[in-house]
Amino acid sequence: QVHLVESGGGLVQAGGSLRLSCAASGRTFSSTAMGWFRQAPGKEREFVAAISGSSLTIVYADTVKGRFTISRDNAKNTVDLQMNSLKAEDTAVYYCAVGVRLSVRATEFGSWGQGTQVTVSS
Repeated sequence: QVHLVESGGGLVQAGGSLRLSCAASGRTFSSTAMGWFRQAPGKEREFVAAISGSSLTIVYADTVKGRFTISRDNAKNTVDLQMNSLKAEDTAVYYCAVGVRLSVRATEFGSWGQGTQVTVSS
């Protein structure tokens, strides 16, 4: 069983930046894919970014490509999401998750954090 805790959310103006962090504990971290998803009010949870255990493979949603960067530090058991050029439509609760495999589908991720709120004011 893995325990995930997200941090770094907050309120930011459009065009600004935030860095989210996810700390993992409870199992071997370096061999697992990790992902970030988000859910806005009234909408389904959507994929944001995912990274393989080795960091060699990274996938982004088209909506964040070029603005967001996912990274991980296996020595610290953390995975981060650097978010730049934020837009109002990025407002959502952001979740990190442990993946059965590298995927864009939420069903392929088995353990989830509690989420952190990101609000972008226009």
